[in-house]
Amino acid sequence: MAGYENEPVILSRDVDAVIVPAGTTLTLKAGLAGYITQALGGSFTLYIEGNLYRIPGEQADAIGKEPIRAPELPPGATEEDVRELAWAQMRQCYDPEIPVNIVDLGLVYGCAVTPEPDGTRKLSVSMTLTAPGCGMGEVLVRDVREKLELIPTVSKADVQLVFDPPWSQAMMSDAAKLQTGMMW
Repeated sequence: MAGYENEPVILSRDVDAVIVPAGTTLTLKAGLAGYITQALGGSFTLYIEGNLYRIPGEQADAIGKEPIRAPELPPGATEEDVRELAWAQMRQCYDPEIPVNIVDLGLVYGCAVTPEPDGTRKLSVSMTLTAPGCGMGEVLVRDVREKLELIPTVSKADVQLVFDPPWSQAMMSDAAKLQTGMMW
């Protein structure tokens, strides 16, 4: 999805979007023109009329892009296979203002897979935010939940927002520190 930054777009249809960083949902009307400022993890951040808006990859056709594909598991997948795919899915979740995924930012504290009697699996994730008052918190939680529930055999993803321990830059991966200029 890289390479779309600063690409001009015109909405071909009405599309649900989230205002960045407030986290408020609204509908952008067909015909609005703007630019893609970030295209990471299956979602797009658009600059339109002086504001930033985030649209999910499932609605990418509204800006002339291909919608995201659902993740796949091999036949007979184990709980470990599901856990690995869950971490890969969470690496596709980005803060709309920071071009680093939430796993490398150190925002995800844990991911547990629980087999259910009906053969499905439940995922339990604990995560935090870079700042407790971030308006995008519930948007990020929803993004994680939606990406995890796309995994075959996952019936529910319980994503809990926690603030203990509080996030710090020390929780970032070395790659994230390098990418954001925080590693010297």
